[in-house]
Amino acid sequence: MPLVPIVIEQTGRGERAYDIYSRLLKERIICLMGPIHDELASLVVAQLLFLQSESSKKPVHMYIN
Repeated sequence: MPLVPIVIEQTGRGERAYDIYSRLLKERIICLMGPIHDELASLVVAQLLFLQSESSKKPVHMYIN
């Protein structure tokens, strides 16, 4: 299992820890890495639907590797 970096963010309520992919999603950034299979495709579709429900006007950035 790959190591996923954690980002610590300061808020008015103290510190908050995010895994890097959750933090990127908060900024409307989706990373697509590796071979595409059903599970990965479902994950990306869910992320896109979530971001659209948050705002259909703001852009989504996708990085494909």
